Amino acid sequence: MKHIFQKGNDQSKPTLLLLHGTGGTEQDLLPLAKEVDKDANVLSVRGNVSENGMPRFFKRLAEGVFDEEDLIARTKELNEFLDEAAEENDFDRNNIIAIGYSNGANIAASLLFHYQDSLKSAILHHPMVPRRGIDLPDLAGKNVFIGAGTNDPICPAQESEDLKSLLENAGASVELHWEKNGHQLAYSEVEAASKWYQNI
Repeated sequence: MKHIFQKGNDQSKPTLLLLHGTGGTEQDLLPLAKEVDKDANVLSVRGNVSENGMPRFFKRLAEGVFDEEDLIARTKELNEFLDEAAEENDFDRNNIIAIGYSNGANIAASLLFHYQDSLKSAILHHPMVPRRGIDLPDLAGKNVFIGAGTNDPICPAQESEDLKSLLENAGASVELHWEKNGHQLAYSEVEAASKWYQNI
């Protein structure tokens, strides 16, 4: 997978996995990583799927309707890529914290839904529930920040509430933070995620 790896100043810190939104690239969230933890490793990945020339992490059938088969396959692909990247770049595979926005947040949530040890924790900006009606792995000890919009036209507020419940029922500790900026990622939301990160 096309990606950028930046070695941090402190190898005891987590590696921040950056996952962009639809139409983004591996450059998009690099400023966010600096806000969250300037000393951590950064692994920023570009989605392998193209939708009318726009990079994404998995296919969709329509807005808000995921291609589940592709989602499952792409989640497996990303999880295996993380195994390889950890070995290649010599960072701790068990200490990865994802920071995803929109489509990137959805694939990060899908990692948690499908692979118990894929992520240590996650910051999910405007995610949806990746899949319903499945048993989640035991997520005890995982911390998740969900940034959501009360007036998000793409991701209804109920999606955020449902995702919080599903993750908590699997044992994760979840903070749900509300903004009023629609689907946009506002600086105040990044600040809230950064404060949350400092406390976990």
